[in-house]
Amino acid sequence: MTVGGRRYAILAPGLFATRSAKTAHGVIAYASDATVAVIDPEHAGERVRDAVPYLASDVPIVASLSGALAFAPNALLVGVAPPGGALPPAWRAEIVQALDAGLEVVSGLHQFLGEDPAFAAAASRGRTTIWDIRTPPAPRLFTGDAYGIDARVVLTVGSDCAVGKMTASLELTRAARERGLDARFLATGQTGIAIAGSGVPVDRTISDFTSGATEELVLANASADVLFVEGQGAINHPAFAAVTLGLLYGAAPDALVLVHAAGRTHAHGFATPLLPLPRLIELYEGLCAAVKPAPVVAIALNTHGLDDAQASTVIAAAAAETALPCDDVVRFGPHALFDAIAPQLKSKTIPTQVGISM
Repeated sequence: MTVGGRRYAILAPGLFATRSAKTAHGVIAYASDATVAVIDPEHAGERVRDAVPYLASDVPIVASLSGALAFAPNALLVGVAPPGGALPPAWRAEIVQALDAGLEVVSGLHQFLGEDPAFAAAASRGRTTIWDIRTPPAPRLFTGDAYGIDARVVLTVGSDCAVGKMTASLELTRAARERGLDARFLATGQTGIAIAGSGVPVDRTISDFTSGATEELVLANASADVLFVEGQGAINHPAFAAVTLGLLYGAAPDALVLVHAAGRTHAHGFATPLLPLPRLIELYEGLCAAVKPAPVVAIALNTHGLDDAQASTVIAAAAAETALPCDDVVRFGPHALFDAIAPQLKSKTIPTQVGISM
């Protein structure tokens, strides 16, 4: 199904108002595909904005798929990321019902629904399909071809996981388009892929091929003016640094935007202290320097939970600490930050040594 052609019912029972439903939240906020209903018995009868105010959406929340079918969806999105990426058994009946009704089922879980015999049989009965977003691409080694493209590549990198790298990338893409540029968002995670309709699920790609898969995504969009590549993890995160490094080299970025959640002090899920922003800048730039230099050109600060005055204070402090432009691209919009970094996207650094030997 083409991007913009889906009418989603989003499955998120008991979890829609939690961080676990980030896929649901991202699709409602940014996808060109419409959301027509959300399934969550705990908030049935409410609107999306009642359960998650920042989404500002009047999409209805219903108790079951049967209720969602009244809004004529043509696809069911599994809108949450449960621990371990497995489908909760209690959700199976709703998915079978959706497939029997002819709805496409879209899932970003690590458990591939298309490999489940009961789901495959239901898809056959309903003459529909299952899109497992995290299906990895074919193996491809990094070649260095991305070094020579004309498009400027901006990669978002983080102080931690779950700080807003996808959101910053999407907002900056929007700002660049509104300035008249051919700007494209390149998705590397399940939520981003659901929003964009395509991308590379780097957390399911064999480590040797992460850089190559990312490079292939960049090359496929090389005709654009500017590419915003969705970052993953953080270089100092004990669990997710490996995928961060694969993106840092595979995207062959010309510039980096560092994303940080104001007030966060430790890596998500760990006691590992977060590094100060100047140290993170030094670390990310140092890793790029010996391969393809890419400066950190801005700080995208996530000030969720603060009021406007507090947000302005921490933004000013981060700008003073790093001597870089800094803003919250959701709270205050992305245009000021994009305009601040645009002059630095006029030139590229192309390594003289490219290609690999085996």
